Amino acid sequence: MLMDRPVPPRPPEPRLRRRDRHGRGMRGPIAPPQVPLSVSRADAFVDLVYDSRDRLERRWPQLAEVDFMVLEVPGFGPDSWPDTETDAETVPLGRVVPAGDGHRDRIVIYRRPVEIRTKSRDERALLVHEVVVEQVAELLGLAPESVDPRYGQD
Repeated sequence: MLMDRPVPPRPPEPRLRRRDRHGRGMRGPIAPPQVPLSVSRADAFVDLVYDSRDRLERRWPQLAEVDFMVLEVPGFGPDSWPDTETDAETVPLGRVVPAGDGHRDRIVIYRRPVEIRTKSRDERALLVHEVVVEQVAELLGLAPESVDPRYGQD
């Protein structure tokens, strides 16, 4: 004999928890992706280095064969070889790593030391360009003024 059994109630649907407090809507990004606020400081710094490289590459096409790198601080990464000549009193802003061990010539720019020495984006852009010019001059065996005639004028 079949008995009429009550059907057990369905378990409640799991509720999605959202950040919609007080009925104000979902939180979104502070700024759209095309606005400079959404670019990290590290990405903006890399852009400054590549802008300087591109400016110099028009005059010195051999720079297309040079790798440009940005590292946070000196002493960590591919530039921390025993031949590093560092003075305990100064922190380098950049370095030239000659070709060898299967890699091309490299110019390394250190982000944190450059950022500490500047207050604004314009100052940072000038200092980055000066450091890139100095490193390119060292790599090519030239004076910085011959690499970029505007070196030191800004």
